[in-house]
Amino acid sequence: MRMLLKFELGLAATNEAIRNGTMAEINEQLAASTKPEAAYFGTENGRRTGYVVFDLDDPARIPVIAEPLFQRVGATVEFIPVMNTEDLQRGLAQAAGT
Repeated sequence: MRMLLKFELGLAATNEAIRNGTMAEINEQLAASTKPEAAYFGTENGRRTGYVVFDLDDPARIPVIAEPLFQRVGATVEFIPVMNTEDLQRGLAQAAGT
């Protein structure tokens, strides 16, 4: 299932990870665990925020993806099921009974 992972990083923990050089490692680990279709970074609610679209083929992967963000950079994490345009069109056709 296509997922949008949204995470807001904790300020103090992320500042320390940037200073000590582990932020790059955390980003690499996230990319390796999600193999993203797309990834974007910006700010939301005044916090460093990431948006990663990826295929979640097994819900047991959620802790593998989320725990480093929780534990290493004090992040808040959301997993949101999403669709692309083709998925939406197919779903609407099924909903309409066609």
